[in-house]
Amino acid sequence: MKKIPVSILGATGMVGQRFVLLLDQHPWFQVVALTGSDRSIGRTYGEACRWVLADPMPEYARTMVVQATEPDAESALAFSALPADLAREAEPRYARAGKGICSNASAYRQEPDVPILIPDVNPDHTRLIDAQRKIRGWKGFIVTNPNCTSTGLTMALRPILDAFGIQRAIVVSMQAISGAGYPGVASLDILDNVIPNIGGGEEEKVESEPRKMLGSLSDGKIEPAPFQMSAHTNRVAVSDGHTVCVSLELGKRAAPEEIRKALEGYEFPEAVRGLPSLPEKFIEVRGEQDRPQPRKDRNAGGGMTAVVGRIRPDPVWDIKFVVLSHNTIRGAAGGALLNAELLVAQKYIDR
Repeated sequence: MKKIPVSILGATGMVGQRFVLLLDQHPWFQVVALTGSDRSIGRTYGEACRWVLADPMPEYARTMVVQATEPDAESALAFSALPADLAREAEPRYARAGKGICSNASAYRQEPDVPILIPDVNPDHTRLIDAQRKIRGWKGFIVTNPNCTSTGLTMALRPILDAFGIQRAIVVSMQAISGAGYPGVASLDILDNVIPNIGGGEEEKVESEPRKMLGSLSDGKIEPAPFQMSAHTNRVAVSDGHTVCVSLELGKRAAPEEIRKALEGYEFPEAVRGLPSLPEKFIEVRGEQDRPQPRKDRNAGGGMTAVVGRIRPDPVWDIKFVVLSHNTIRGAAGGALLNAELLVAQKYIDR
């Protein structure tokens, strides 16, 4: 098929670089515009971008000229890697111009008419786009992916909620330094250290976003999933991969083996089957007592699979486990790319 022209907003940052890499030779999308800050505009991407990923910069991007973050005539879709403050101003301009926005920014996640999507968790929430267009009067739309910590956590909660129900959750995150972007956390702060606070409302995001994604959509509104959640978020000296320790009070008691079977037996919704970026496994369950580990497990499914281990009884509540996901792939650019593929499949973006 003819490829859909797309833009990457904020292309020189760490998440923008992930978009550049993941979209190289994508079967459905072709990058036609890269945008950046004032100091980058007019320079080639190779000149303007300090490339920090281990994989080399794709050749297609190297000679592209960085543009201002304004809607272009060619793109049908924009992937936003903008900081939240810039996204709040720029993304509506694209939506008013008729563009679809798949955003990694937090600016619009909690707006009642903007879906937070994990396609293999809540693909039906794209119907909120119809309400968004009606309320805001624009032809385009904004769809977001969740906070990078909320992503793997919500993936693990989906099968458990469906099978047993959830009453309460306490989660403790150990988040990689790449989640802070580049240059991120100063080395003298993070080396030989754990920072028990991440700014920007991180804990509030982790407490609210899973409930929105796991909620039910009716009459153009989302009713959040009816369970309580408390989060502690911490920055640790790991390059990539967010680890979350989870304790749950279930609606119906379940043994660890039942939880394992629910996680391994989760079936992809019909709406997402066949999408190019969908991994073979939604969740990989590890039986070893010392897994998952970021260095060993973050690239499962090309960074798109969540990994769960240490499933065991919780002496206070019912069950506890550890979940790991790649924060800049499934938790950022890869998640937004899968969102875009779902929107194409559902005909919100024309092929």
